[in-house]
Amino acid sequence: MFTSPWLLAVVFSMVSTGIQATNAAKPALASVNAAAAIAGEDALLFGKNADRSVPIASITKLMTALVVVESGLDMTEWLTFEERHLPAAANAWTRIRVDSRLQRRDVLRIALMSSENFAAYTLARSFPGGFDGFVDAMNAKARELGMNNTHFVDPTGLSIDNVSSASDLVRLANAAMRHPVIGEFSTTGYYRAQFRNPRYSLSFGNTNALVHRESWGVGLSKTGYLSDAGRCLIMVSQMDEKPVITVLLDSLGTRSPMGDAGRIKRWLATGASGSVAAAAKRYAQEKDAAWMATERGQTARINQ
Repeated sequence: MFTSPWLLAVVFSMVSTGIQATNAAKPALASVNAAAAIAGEDALLFGKNADRSVPIASITKLMTALVVVESGLDMTEWLTFEERHLPAAANAWTRIRVDSRLQRRDVLRIALMSSENFAAYTLARSFPGGFDGFVDAMNAKARELGMNNTHFVDPTGLSIDNVSSASDLVRLANAAMRHPVIGEFSTTGYYRAQFRNPRYSLSFGNTNALVHRESWGVGLSKTGYLSDAGRCLIMVSQMDEKPVITVLLDSLGTRSPMGDAGRIKRWLATGASGSVAAAAKRYAQEKDAAWMATERGQTARINQ
């Protein structure tokens, strides 16, 4: 049970009235869109633009992992990294050699922990229905989970057309947590993959520095970045002696999502809102204003 009487009152208010806490009661965040929930629950402890559909970059790979794991495919099968059938995005650089091979379980591990785009692509390409069938399966799973603000066009997150909302991603995190292998692979700190054809090895590191800190007790993690998506993080970690899902979408700097996670952790324990650096705060305000202008324009066109 939460140790903060103040937080108990806030949670009781949200549950009983169906509304979120007032702005004064929320943590100050650098992220434009965010949500937090107790792991295993879809109801939010708080949200910030939580239902806004936005680009999610490599957070996409969490759905990629869910489709792979639930497919029942042989995790020890050796997959071939084939030449892409579609042009790679400019930021799709990889160290993996075309035609080399790696077991599916290790392809999945490096896709999650190190956000390896060629690995995510290969998982989709080796799916029984091929690349297109895999993307269809991603969207079907999103519909099954009630992720109504979500749509995927690729398994990597390199496309800005991969979109979701913070509240939808809470649902995705809960689904992923039902498979321990996803938690294990996404929180692996370092891994050296052994390839075949030819034989070589490559070292990979986790893109979330918090997985290395025992005090956080991270059980699930995925980062993401595109210029249109900003810095993103989805994570399940121990906060106030509870496993909490945090979803942080679109913040300015590399460390901003981790800073937001820290502010949420303190807010849960003490009720303190905290503060955000001026540059990050200005970025969030400008991006939020741009999104609101876009949403108003869309509403106006619908009403014409």
